[in-house]
Amino acid sequence: MSEPRYLVTGVAGFIGSAIARALLAQGHAVRGVDNFATGRRENLAGLKGLDLMEGDLADPKIAAAACSGVSCIFHEAAIPSVPRSVADPAGTHRANVTATVELLVAARDAGVARVVYAASSSAYGNQPTLPKREDMLPDPLSPYAAAKLAGEYYLRSFHAVYGLPTVALRYFNVFGPHQDPHSPYSAVLAKFITLMLAGKTPTIDGDGEQSRDFTYIDNVVHANLLAAAAPEAEVAGRMFNAATGVRVTLNQVVAQLRDLTGYRGEVKNGPPRTGDVKHSLADISLARRHLGYAPQVDFATGLERTVAWYRQSLAAVG
Repeated sequence: MSEPRYLVTGVAGFIGSAIARALLAQGHAVRGVDNFATGRRENLAGLKGLDLMEGDLADPKIAAAACSGVSCIFHEAAIPSVPRSVADPAGTHRANVTATVELLVAARDAGVARVVYAASSSAYGNQPTLPKREDMLPDPLSPYAAAKLAGEYYLRSFHAVYGLPTVALRYFNVFGPHQDPHSPYSAVLAKFITLMLAGKTPTIDGDGEQSRDFTYIDNVVHANLLAAAAPEAEVAGRMFNAATGVRVTLNQVVAQLRDLTGYRGEVKNGPPRTGDVKHSLADISLARRHLGYAPQVDFATGLERTVAWYRQSLAAVG
């Protein structure tokens, strides 16, 4: 395999493993690091040639070892859960902020050429203006959103003070194969798909009219690779939305999933989740202009592929 060597943090996670898979498929040398707090070893299946480190990036020694000899970092490691951050704000801060700062220090000291960071659309909060643009003032409503926003600011400051080239991508509701449906903090699509395939009743938090810019995993991987390769003058120290620019309500999602899964049972409604935003929709014009980004897979196609993957996975299990 050829250089440069890439580092993917959170490599055993849903998004981290997808980025590593794409890089390895292109013939790159890839190191991955994960403490397996939320990452799953089964996500590493098939990642032939991956240089895997097990450790916690909040430990400066681990961060330094991970960054040694690396040219570009995709920083996906995090505890990606609003409810979990509400239950444990200190743990979320350590995983999402302390680890990010230690990684940035290590990247600066190792002379890393670029750090691409998994930021979150939750930073926009519940502002009524749609679509969400990068120049809007942030309004984080949960400890998770505040932690991910803090990471963005640390990236920007490390670029301004130390000249470390950084790029932040605000993800909007990423979904696709390999997403964990079993955690109580799982993303809604993974949970709904597996429940409906099993003939079990899904529960919508709230009235189901909340809308999301659901973004299939291939689009996020594409945005990351573009952010790593874009001219430094175009992107360093900046943040871009990574999404599709189309929103769908949960009620619409359930209707489509009924068709794809064959589920004919009831759907329950529960109370809204604390810290959740009502509507989310991205303006992706900045990413188009500076990254050359355009969505590769639309929502309907992504949903179809995701259901097919879970159906195959469930059949393989038993």
